[in-house]
Amino acid sequence: MDEAISPGVPPLEALRALPQHQQPTYPDPAAEAAVVARLRALPPLVFAGECDDLRADLAEVGAGRAFILQGGDCAETFDGVTANSIKARMRVLLSMAVVLGYAGQTPVVTLGRIAGQYAKPRSNDTETREGVTLPAYRGDAVNGFDFTKEARTPDPERLVRMYNASASTLNLARAFMAGGFGDVRQSHSWNAHFVRDEHVSERFEALAAEIQRAIGFMEACGLRESSLRVGGFYATHEALLLAYEHSMTRIDYRSGQPYDTSGHLVWIGERTRQLDGAHVELLRHVRNPLGVKLGPSTSPADAVALAERLDPDQEPGRLTLITRLGAAKVRDLLPPLVEAIEATGRRVAWVCDPMHGNTVSTATGFKTRRYADVMGELDGFFDVHEALGTWPGGVHVELTGDDVTECVGGSFDIGEDDLASHYESLCDPRLSRNQALELAFLVAERLSPIAARRAAPTEAEEWDH
Repeated sequence: MDEAISPGVPPLEALRALPQHQQPTYPDPAAEAAVVARLRALPPLVFAGECDDLRADLAEVGAGRAFILQGGDCAETFDGVTANSIKARMRVLLSMAVVLGYAGQTPVVTLGRIAGQYAKPRSNDTETREGVTLPAYRGDAVNGFDFTKEARTPDPERLVRMYNASASTLNLARAFMAGGFGDVRQSHSWNAHFVRDEHVSERFEALAAEIQRAIGFMEACGLRESSLRVGGFYATHEALLLAYEHSMTRIDYRSGQPYDTSGHLVWIGERTRQLDGAHVELLRHVRNPLGVKLGPSTSPADAVALAERLDPDQEPGRLTLITRLGAAKVRDLLPPLVEAIEATGRRVAWVCDPMHGNTVSTATGFKTRRYADVMGELDGFFDVHEALGTWPGGVHVELTGDDVTECVGGSFDIGEDDLASHYESLCDPRLSRNQALELAFLVAERLSPIAARRAAPTEAEEWDH
């Protein structure tokens, strides 16, 4: 890839002339410009061919032949870039992928919220404590979490730290996968390392034993060893910081087309999806697969207009629509969105984010999510697609590889009084590793009969044979 930006991509200053939201204000614009210039000269983090492979995988999701598992931290931190932390998150995702793929009998496309999820949109630009008002914490890519003027002042040098942290994470993730970490025969060891709840543990161990027996049979039949790996592992994040995403855009030497090389799939958030806004304008030009978060305020007309803007050619695998509607609203709001998009002839990947529409605050001030609400939105998502005859294409969750106490409920029956014991998130509450694996089993139970019906031959096909 060339380092020069595509002539078809608007210059950064042209984007900034458009409506833009959730962007930091740096005290020294010249320092920001210098950082952007340095980033433009750095190598890409991902490659165009990898993005094309993912687009092909997502086309299978849109066709109803595969399922997306997208998950990871709400906001990565620079301190979290350690081998143990990265391996723990990958272990959870791969274990969930095994459950969904085997129990749900469906190929799984695994997308990690990794190597770029260092910035977060905020409801307020400032935070006030004891009469002191400072800029809100917007993630390590922008400023520090400590409540001091020095830490909270946006610093463009953090964009370079974001790049370096993302490069380290991707390098390690690729090394893990190339070294056999994604081999399904490792499923017993994944369980031994992290499952602590006996109900979930026993269930996963039984599934792992069943998988081992199936693998033994397939190997006896001559199945190649390379076929025993969990599928590809891709990096995704919200393309929030315009300067960073623009500076990471490169021209693919094969096609002459622009790609945002900061991640394989990048998504536009609920707060930045304005049709005439800078985020939509930038990302409509790049060739990556794109995601868009759709919240309760999204009308069917909004969804169609975004689809037409970002995917005018109705390209398979181009567009993933991630709904975050809330457990109480999903059955009412999702059907008209799906029907409107389906009426355009597109076969997008529909993904449910059951986390962001179900955030509540406790009396003691903790942000949390109730596991019952998370599963309630997922159940509504599946119910709607079953009723419409469309494919429920995936799930998008915030999770961690640690034993945190941030979401209440689940097998451990975490209560509000337990939140303080291991609440470690700097932004939003995440599922613990056990809650995440439990969720995978429950999703597989919903997915399996739908996938079986799709795979079953029709009466006409049976007569043909």
